[in-house]
Amino acid sequence: MPGVILDAGHGGYDNGAQFNGRREKDDNLRLTLAVGEILSRNGIPVSYTRQSDIYQSPSEKARIGNASGADYFISFHRNSSPNVNQYSGVETLVFDNNGVKAEMARNVNAQLADVGFQDLGVKERTNLTVLKRTNIPAILIEAGFLNSNQDNQMFDERFDDIAQAIADGIMETIGSGQQALSGIYRVQVGLYRNFSNAQYALNEALAQGFDGDIIYEAPFYAVQLGEFNTLDEAVNLENQLKQKGYDTLVVKK
Repeated sequence: MPGVILDAGHGGYDNGAQFNGRREKDDNLRLTLAVGEILSRNGIPVSYTRQSDIYQSPSEKARIGNASGADYFISFHRNSSPNVNQYSGVETLVFDNNGVKAEMARNVNAQLADVGFQDLGVKERTNLTVLKRTNIPAILIEAGFLNSNQDNQMFDERFDDIAQAIADGIMETIGSGQQALSGIYRVQVGLYRNFSNAQYALNEALAQGFDGDIIYEAPFYAVQLGEFNTLDEAVNLENQLKQKGYDTLVVKK
């Protein structure tokens, strides 16, 4: 399973944006830890650039990300505008709008829009250190405007939903990126609309000694086991799974 490193923006003497006593660094850390907990519960390896109120330069954050062994770098921030209540909504920043990082950014925005935020889109930012100096796909989530009363109310009242939405956007992308190896036959044991349900089914199969993965084929997450070059090998696994009570389907990629 691909792993992620989560970065709570700012920290220590760097408060980030501030509004009516509210400090961006605090919201960032709270959201980072909540999303990390959800990802961990779903079997995603998670590490952090910080888990307490310490200062790290953007370059240090990028270095930690590069050394972490993670597959994705996700930075959490909140936006700010020149005037109070001038703007509202979420946007996610990427170095360039290509590849899996852009897909993840779009998925996160779409999930947050379902919670109730306005989706301000995916924006390219080539001058942000944590995006340009990371060697792995990196995104920076702006989870609403800190000086928007509307966004702060959303952040506080629907915090759990927001954390879940971001985790779902990340997991959706990781699922779609998990294409299997060289074989052409697999045995499918489940098809789900919800990534968490698919992950639970996969974990059960893994616990029984089977190898498998989650393959995203919009709008479903398929739990598929094995990787075979011949149909006979796949049928052999299918028979083993049927004996254990699985409903199975041999699929060819």
